[in-house]
Amino acid sequence: MTIEERFINYTRFDTQSCEDSETVPSTAKQLVFAQYLREEMIAEGLQDVVLDAKGYLYGTLPANLDCDDAVQQPVIGFIAHYDTSPDCSGADIKARIVEEGGDRIIRSDGTTLLGADDKAGIAEIMQAMCYLRDNPSIKHGTIRVAFNPDEEIGRGAHHFDVDLFGCDYAYTIDGGAEGELEFENFNAAAAKVTFTGYSIHPGYAKGRMRNASRIALEFVSMMPADETPETTEGYDGFYHLTGIEGSCEKAQLTYIIRDHDRKIFEQRKQFIESLARVINNRYAQEVCKIVISDQYYNMREKIEPVMHIIDRAKEAMTASGVTPKVQPIRGGTDGAQLSFKGLPCPNIFTGATDFHGPDEHVSISTMEKAMMTIVNIARIR
Repeated sequence: MTIEERFINYTRFDTQSCEDSETVPSTAKQLVFAQYLREEMIAEGLQDVVLDAKGYLYGTLPANLDCDDAVQQPVIGFIAHYDTSPDCSGADIKARIVEEGGDRIIRSDGTTLLGADDKAGIAEIMQAMCYLRDNPSIKHGTIRVAFNPDEEIGRGAHHFDVDLFGCDYAYTIDGGAEGELEFENFNAAAAKVTFTGYSIHPGYAKGRMRNASRIALEFVSMMPADETPETTEGYDGFYHLTGIEGSCEKAQLTYIIRDHDRKIFEQRKQFIESLARVINNRYAQEVCKIVISDQYYNMREKIEPVMHIIDRAKEAMTASGVTPKVQPIRGGTDGAQLSFKGLPCPNIFTGATDFHGPDEHVSISTMEKAMMTIVNIARIR
């Protein structure tokens, strides 16, 4: 089976996650695909295949070395998520191969997303395991693979069993363009800002009405206009207003707070809390309440002590005809949370771009290079 055939087959499964759900996984249809993958892993010769009740799927490609040599090698893991974004339909995907600029590209028909984020990563991992199985002259230690639900809603690592996975380190195969290698990501928090008003007939409102929606707009006006996603890039942090709703009696703003620098990240949280105090002082009572919840942290602090795993990835990319491009992630990955759970886990490209929308696409040639990068990471030097 070619890598494009494997990937296109995966796109036939609708695996959207749902942020409003309280189940794990967040949608039952994700389990349908997980069960299919379980059977495929067994059929392809992976061992110790386990699908737990929460939809986390694990398997092993055993070392092809003598026992004494095998135990001296690190256990390396490769991880991808199988849910797709709730932002665009993932049902009835019609994947097609088109020629663009001398390359073969896989796209949807333009009415749905493609699902390359991150079924391309799954296809690349599975293809690499089959390649290693079929080429025993490539010596490798024990390799573990894992596929998980709910990454797109920020919960992908929440129930990942690091102890069961049993790896010294791992790589998420969940990046974008060819050569991307990422071990820095945002520190992230979510903020809910609630405003309490007082409603009365507007004809009798003078000195009595307190309009919660208008107070919320006062809060928004106090936020720095040049520190939003629309005005920042690279290592710049931001405040992102993700939701607003309100009436005269009650209003709520939701923000996400992001920064690569942990110290500045903490300062950002303190700043947004200070605005709540300003509002409350202005109205001489507690009309504004704020709840801030940390979501994940910059994995760099966990990767720096083991930078040899970055060097290994760079060498593997170069051996696969890829120029490594080390860059920060303007977002987060499961690898960030896993790194803080004790599993150092940088992120590697898949070849997919324009995620979460109908323009999402993936290069077949880059998928093949990602697959060979996995092979070359696993290969004993």
